[in-house]
Amino acid sequence: MIIDDFIRRSLQEDVGDGDHTSNACIPEDAEGRARMIVKEDGVIAGLELAEQIFYHVDSSLRVKLMVADGQRVKTGEIVLMVSGRARSILMAERLVLNCAQRMSGIATLTRSIVDTLHGLPTKVLDTRKTTPGLRFLEKLAVQMGGGVNHRFGLYDMIMIKDNHIDYAGGIEAAIRMADEYRKNNQLSVKLEVEARNLEELDSILRVGLIDRIMLDNFSYPDLRKAVQLIGDKYQTEASGGITIETARSYAECGVDYLSVGALTHSAKSLDISLKAY
Repeated sequence: MIIDDFIRRSLQEDVGDGDHTSNACIPEDAEGRARMIVKEDGVIAGLELAEQIFYHVDSSLRVKLMVADGQRVKTGEIVLMVSGRARSILMAERLVLNCAQRMSGIATLTRSIVDTLHGLPTKVLDTRKTTPGLRFLEKLAVQMGGGVNHRFGLYDMIMIKDNHIDYAGGIEAAIRMADEYRKNNQLSVKLEVEARNLEELDSILRVGLIDRIMLDNFSYPDLRKAVQLIGDKYQTEASGGITIETARSYAECGVDYLSVGALTHSAKSLDISLKAY
């Protein structure tokens, strides 16, 4: 399982041949307890993963989640409690916090953008701009923040972007070849194509054969015109430097989705600590 493998590899990276500090300072049979405390307001994520990490390190540990992943939390709130062997708690501590801080930061940023779209049908998507090896956790955090996952990788959607178009010899050729490839290989994946301007959009609409159109770096007037031209024939997605300040304006142009790379490549980790008591 991907999570078990991640925990195993991450602990090996951190622990190596042993936690020599804890082994030197703390008796093997010493018992302890600790609380995970949020130090700034946000959306918590990664608590269920934290529980799995603690149990992976030591199945005899006792873990209690005080809130659920995806819940808003306030400064000073206790979100998890753990008790058992002190050495085990300390061995798991850094991995637990690294994951929770990173995931909570992503969930918090996602929720803030989702909240700005209140009352509108537009959904917030993530991208493939993720930390290598951590994509599954970062995309899970987006879900916990109220966002929607875009394709997970290169294998679960055909997505024709600018470089594909240039290498293929044009947008119409790229679409036709991609559709033929999909048919020949009996793939059920959806086909999305990027338009960089209204001229490219006209070419896409002439060919068809696609499921979604990404409108990349369009101005608001051009985005509104593009959505009108597309109508309900295909799903629409706006992308290109979308921020919390601009998200609602893009959504008000009528697109179905906003894809926001910043959710995973620019989210600030939430400040969380694990303290003995």
